[in-house]
Order: sequence, then C-alpha cells, then structure tokens
Amino acid sequence: MDSVSLLHHFDDMEDPRVDRHKLHALPDILLIMFCGVICGAESCRDFVDFAESKIDYLKRFTPLNSGIPSKNTFSRVISSLDPEQFKRCFLQWVQGIQQELGNVIAIDGKTLRRSFDQASKRSPIHMVSAFASEARLVLAQQKVEEKSNEITAIPKLLEVLDLNGAIITLDAMGCQKTITQKIIERGGDYVIAVKGNQDKLHQQITTHFNNLFDMQYHKHVDTDCVEEVSRGRIESRKCLSTNSIDWLGGEEQWHGLRSVIAVQAKRTVDGRTSCETRYYISSLEPCSAELNHIIRSHWGVENSLHWILDVVFREDDSRFRSGNAPENMAILRHSALNQLQAAKPSFKKDMSIKRLRKKAGWDNETLGKIITATI
Repeated sequence: MDSVSLLHHFDDMEDPRVDRHKLHALPDILLIMFCGVICGAESCRDFVDFAESKIDYLKRFTPLNSGIPSKNTFSRVISSLDPEQFKRCFLQWVQGIQQELGNVIAIDGKTLRRSFDQASKRSPIHMVSAFASEARLVLAQQKVEEKSNEITAIPKLLEVLDLNGAIITLDAMGCQKTITQKIIERGGDYVIAVKGNQDKLHQQITTHFNNLFDMQYHKHVDTDCVEEVSRGRIESRKCLSTNSIDWLGGEEQWHGLRSVIAVQAKRTVDGRTSCETRYYISSLEPCSAELNHIIRSHWGVENSLHWILDVVFREDDSRFRSGNAPENMAILRHSALNQLQAAKPSFKKDMSIKRLRKKAGWDNETLGKIITATI
C-alpha cells in the first residue's frame, strides 16, 4: 500500500477513545481529516462526504475495513486529541528540515474568531505561530491561555524552535526584555517592532530619528531605499539604521541590542499618498538593505499565512468549538497548508493555493502529488 510520509510522524499519538468502543483506527481518521482539509473540508460532515467520495482512493493507503467513520466519530476524535501531543508530532515533522528553510522566522498571533463557546463561556482561542518567511511554511504554534496574552505564549514557542542562526521577527507585543534575552541565549538574533507599549523606548527612538530626518541623516546612519510598483500602487520603503545608541537609556537591558531602525513607508494609490514611519530594535549590525528586506518579509506572515487561513481555508468561519477541537483543527490546517506550499512548485507558476485545493478535490493524481510532496 502507498503511504503518506507526514502521517508517520503522528504514529505515537495516543488515542483518547475507550478501546472497546473503537471501530476505526486513529491513523485512518487522521488520514481522512488531513486529506479532507487539503481538499477543502471544513466540518465533520465534510470529512464524511469527502471520505465517501474518495473511498477507493483512500483504500490505496489503508483498507478501511470498517468503512467510513461517522460525523460523531470525527467530532469526538478532533475534540479529545491532546493538542500538546499533536503539536509535538507536528514539530517532529518540521524540525528535521527547519535549517533548510531560510533563517528569518516571523512570529505573530491570530484569533480564531468563531471558536468562542457561548455555552461554556469560553473566549475565542488565540494562536501564536512561527512562520519560515522564505519557505512560507509553518514551523510551530502555541495557544495563548485564557486571561493571558502573546507575551506569555511567545517564550513557550521559542523553546521548541531551533534558534541557532535564526533571525526572529516580532511585532510590538514581543518587545519585551525577557523575550530578547531568550532569543540571544538560544543562539538567535531579533528584529522587533517598537510601539507605545514600550513608551519610553518608543519616544527615545522616535525623537532620535526625527532629528536625523531633519538633519538629512548622519554619517553614523546606514540608509537603504526600495520602491515597488504593483497594480497601480507605488510603495517606497526608506530604511535608516544605526549602531550609535549611547543616547538610549538602559540599552544594556535589551539583550544583544546592536542597532535601532526606522522604516519610512510611502504608498501612493489612485493619486493619494500616505506616509507611515515604524521603529525597531535589533541584535543585528546596521545593514539597512538587509534589515529592510527582513522587516518586509515579516509581513509575509500576514499575506502568506493569516490571509490564506482566513480567505482560502475560511478559518474565521470555522465552527469547531468543543473541547480541543479549535486548537487541533488549527494544527491540521497548518499541516495541510505546509503540504500545499511544498507541492506548489510542481504545478504551473500561476497556481494559487485556492486553485490547488480545488484541483486536489477533483483529481486524485493532484492530491497524491500534494500529500507525498517533500518539504
């Protein structure tokens, strides 16, 4: 029989069901859910419909001696699987190839808006993901505990990643001394946005760069400017960076701090121009061309992960609420997206993830290429 290499990493998953009540093997259920999500399944009813329409194809991988699991079986399994185990299995899959995926790792959070459970008064879950910006693959994820925020989840996520030689990019929520310390101690570097949550730091950096802009820069400032034109929109990004930070009070508390950065972005759309300046701290030396690229790549987590999960996978419309289902489904979607991204180069250049999912649902050969693709 054929095999799906990804699913071998989930062989050690503990089955939460009572043995005497089990009719379907856990690997069979995981296979159907994984392939189903790739092909557009969004609910337990979808998993049943998918399996019924693809039963002959699925039998290439497993005999399915007991037929297709019921909607309730899928619901019980996805709700009761231990998400910590599920994450560990996911990590086993990606850790072996993390070093080959480029060194920029963007960390950002996203709320699964429809995952709130009114009956139990449980808030929507918020997931923080680590995203390999160049390869466009999810490396890990961490649920934010209720009555907490990303500040407590990010260190847990950093613990499971190989940070040696990596450059971690974070938005302003991650601008914390404990987080910079953990990144440096584990062999990584960082580029982190600075906003009002670090008010004193933000004011100092803003004042410093405002003076530099007024002086038309300075000999200790490295500068880079990039302009892009796309679909009638003109965008320029001017990056200024400096390692002259003696004026910054308490800089020694930010572990590994070597440079401060300002990125002035101008966008012209339909003749109207807007301008915004963002500020960053970094453990990297002030090479503005590199920093401009790294900062730009961070937004790939919005365009290549969050946007795809929202628009293509319709994550915000997902009605999985009970038990561990919201978190486990998020991990399943990440797994499916990774396989789709890995397979994408084998198809036409203009093949989008949305089209590829449809094609996988229609054509078994396409689905086979996706689930056997090597990252």
